[in-house]
Amino acid sequence: MVHNWDGKKIGLRNRALRKLSEDQILNIHGYKIDLENAVNIIVKNNYKKVLLQIPDGLKSNFFKFADFIEEKTNAEVIISADSCFGACDIPSYDLKKLGIELIIHVGHTDISEIKNSQIQTIFVNAESNLDISKVIQKAIPLIKDKKVGLVSTVQHVHLLNEAKELLVNNKFEPFIGIGDARIKLKGQILGCNFSAAKSIIDKIDTFLFIGSGNFHPLGLLLLSNKKVIVCDPYSNEVREKELEDLKDMILRQRYGAIARSKDADVFGILIGTKLGQQRIDLAYDIKKKLDSSTMTFKKSLALMLKLEQSMVETYTNRVIASLISCEDEVAFKKVLSDEKKHISKIKKMMK
Repeated sequence: MVHNWDGKKIGLRNRALRKLSEDQILNIHGYKIDLENAVNIIVKNNYKKVLLQIPDGLKSNFFKFADFIEEKTNAEVIISADSCFGACDIPSYDLKKLGIELIIHVGHTDISEIKNSQIQTIFVNAESNLDISKVIQKAIPLIKDKKVGLVSTVQHVHLLNEAKELLVNNKFEPFIGIGDARIKLKGQILGCNFSAAKSIIDKIDTFLFIGSGNFHPLGLLLLSNKKVIVCDPYSNEVREKELEDLKDMILRQRYGAIARSKDADVFGILIGTKLGQQRIDLAYDIKKKLDSSTMTFKKSLALMLKLEQSMVETYTNRVIASLISCEDEVAFKKVLSDEKKHISKIKKMMK
């Protein structure tokens, strides 16, 4: 029996077990997912109930994960139906009341400083097994400089050495950076951490990002102000101008938000409740700077809540929300500014 967990309710759905071979379970839609370590931990500790966190892109295959675990152990699997955006997104609600003994978090690497003290949590990477050679070759004519920085998300980071070899064979000088303590693998970037890219930023002229979507490469472009080329192995597309257009749009929105903050008399500093996003010290640091400034507003408030558009819209237009963590700035219709660097800009515009 598999339990589908939606954060508030537990739905039970009976289903016939599907016999799956180990090869099938480890290769799902272009990903290699090794659950053997998770199975060994469950068996060793005789766990009876585990929670499985899966990224949205793999959720349609949840039954394959559940079947694999339940066929090899005596445990029941509860599927988390909540979205999962990273290793910081570990459930913070009290799962012990549901009898959960272990969390299996698929698709991300662990962050050393984030520990789930309530329930043991293990991380299982979903490594892409797609061919990247064709899309790299397609990008080569767009690379005008010799020194190239290679970065990727965790799904493709194991392929960076292959990309490096391809570039070397084409007379380029590639670099792969090492991140800080929050980064597990060489060349890996997170939406909130580009330290692996920053470590080589002075050595390179162009970044080559291997992966899908615009979220990570856009953040890299905003941070580095270097040329960023996206090599998408899923669509076999190469993107560059699209990122520049998105960058211009985001900067216009940010400066517009800063300008509109002149009309505010209350600033709200919102802190996410997710385990890896509870940056309370930074929140009070921002609050202290606001309260001690010469800006003419009434007060600042520190608010802790789950960051959803409907929650932010609860507050009146007089509140300027300075979000400490937010996956999608555009989705929140209040005026947003991000972290320390925008505090000084707001101060200057309000003098």
